[in-house]
Amino acid sequence: MGYTPLITVLGASGFVGSAVTRALASRPVRLRLVSRRPCAHAPGAAETDVVTADLTDRAALAGAVQGSDAVIHLLLGEGGWRAAESDPGAEHVNVGVMRDLVDVLRPAPGDATPPLVVYAGAASQVGVPPREPLDGSEPDRPETAYDRQKLTAEHLLLKATAEGRVRGIGLRLPTVFGESTASGTGDRGVVSAMARKALDGQTLTMWHDGTVRRDLVHVDDVAAAFTAALDHPDALVGGHWLIGAGRGDALGDVFRLIALITAEVLGRLPVDVVSVEPPAHAPVTDFRSVTLDSSAFRAATGWQPRISLPEAVRRTVTALARERTGSR
Repeated sequence: MGYTPLITVLGASGFVGSAVTRALASRPVRLRLVSRRPCAHAPGAAETDVVTADLTDRAALAGAVQGSDAVIHLLLGEGGWRAAESDPGAEHVNVGVMRDLVDVLRPAPGDATPPLVVYAGAASQVGVPPREPLDGSEPDRPETAYDRQKLTAEHLLLKATAEGRVRGIGLRLPTVFGESTASGTGDRGVVSAMARKALDGQTLTMWHDGTVRRDLVHVDDVAAAFTAALDHPDALVGGHWLIGAGRGDALGDVFRLIALITAEVLGRLPVDVVSVEPPAHAPVTDFRSVTLDSSAFRAATGWQPRISLPEAVRRTVTALARERTGSR
């Protein structure tokens, strides 16, 4: 029998992690799912092992990734990007784990190929978008603590790659949304937040006139980007790559679509969508449009998003509605 590679997913119980796990479970690989809380096996051909560990502990991290041919790094500090401004523990998760990871993954003497690490970064690492669309060649000037931390982690990975310690790939993700099939792993982003409000019959509010654009991609398409990176490492190692739909969806149109689809699902009139004054804490990046040109990644891997915005919103709203009624 041939060698069966071991792929380790860090943060496997999270929103993106559970989608990546589902995508990998169909493959004839050894799959190690690592998270702070237990996560369920996804059905498929993979030989799956579940590890529960606090990966901010260096020894636990070393044990979790031991023997890995590839590691997918999807960890995110509790509370998401906003918590990074005030929670000192966020930096330990967002930066410290990467610092330890590239050290404990050092290849043993005589190893021919260093382990592959695919890292979930963020398109927002660039800071205030200097142009539209972004293509990944822009200088990075991160505006928030979260983006500074994500950029630091990416730099640690690519430096270790240049030194031959690992083979690192940075995927800078867009605004990811969608339904979750795993308990406790719901999407905390803007699309799902507005869908929840619409389901509650609340008015959807915008901090601008609705023309601000975001690059929105369904979580299953994002998971497919990670599997594409695993399949085409030689073309990607040593760089960061933008992952996006390239549409630049106006948030006013997106919110109205959410309101319309929610109304159809519930059989009632759509809620209103209105503009309001932004809070004082709103970062400047909230008011700048983002469209991502992922043509370089697409050319290297053949990846492209396949789920349309209306279908993705309908799937998200329908899942949230079912979750509230307790039906499946």
